[in-house]
Amino acid sequence: MSQLKKGRMKGRVFAAFLMVIAALILLFFVSVNLGSIKLSFLQLFRGLFVEYDQAVASVYDLRIPRILISMMAGAGLACAGVMFQAVLKNPLADPGILGISSGAGFAAVAAAALFPQFYLAAPVFSFLGGLLAFGMVYSLAWRGTLSPLRIILMGVAIQSLFTGLSSGVNSMSGGNLLGVASIVEGNITMKTWSDVKILCVFVMLGLVLTMFCARWCNLMGLEDKTIRGLGIHVDRVRLLVSLTAVFLVGGCTAIVGAVSFLGLLVPHIGRIFVGSEHKLLLPFSALLGAFLFLLADTLGRTIAYPYEISAGIILSVAGGIVFVILLRKSGGIYGK
Repeated sequence: MSQLKKGRMKGRVFAAFLMVIAALILLFFVSVNLGSIKLSFLQLFRGLFVEYDQAVASVYDLRIPRILISMMAGAGLACAGVMFQAVLKNPLADPGILGISSGAGFAAVAAAALFPQFYLAAPVFSFLGGLLAFGMVYSLAWRGTLSPLRIILMGVAIQSLFTGLSSGVNSMSGGNLLGVASIVEGNITMKTWSDVKILCVFVMLGLVLTMFCARWCNLMGLEDKTIRGLGIHVDRVRLLVSLTAVFLVGGCTAIVGAVSFLGLLVPHIGRIFVGSEHKLLLPFSALLGAFLFLLADTLGRTIAYPYEISAGIILSVAGGIVFVILLRKSGGIYGK
């Protein structure tokens, strides 16, 4: 019976991966064709790999960078959410709610406004800003121990602080600096292949580091004293996993702006389909995060056409609803 259950679980996990991969490929093709230029799969393939095609060239320069950025940012932010929830032992943790995204966004905005010549280094400034925000939340919430509720409340306060500072910098620039405005508003309309290359470096490196953190994330589910009993320096592990998550958030925020709730939604959905084993949950969350971010961006391009709603706004609305539901369900535990 035990073997039968294991077989069913493996089949369920395989089906979940297959489903989200198929959905992502389908959504990619739909998003590529969303607009005045329509391409068949064969035409797209030939235009990209065989011979020059004017229509494919236009799509390649205008739409595909935006699609790839959505997918990579979604994957990075989703994995960061999984790691923060594991490290803080808090199912309500999210880079946006904790203020990490806002801190990273403010650093990127300040760098873009003060040092526009260092545009390529924006993710580095963003990482440092996210690290500062995480340190502030962690230290200010510490009272001999870390209360999940105190962490969330402190994160909301830090998020409000850095969001206000980012808006202030944007206002002082008169909204004239495209780099500043795009980060504050989460606008990925005008992103180019240069942005794709920058984000790819951070996300790919971050995802590789994430898979090395899977084992530590599993251990974080145990009590700290139990982990120490295994001869593991729990604070050092917590710091390394947190740094990896902040690295991902910093790189993504520098390109797509501060996005909330994606890192909250994806881990909970992922656990329903593949369970809590992080060697499965992390790659599944990366795929699901890529799908949800691209879906939000695709919806934002269509529901108010010819105007656009940023993916961050779509995710904030959906995530806010889910966050309220999670708070109500977990209030008896995390509200103490």
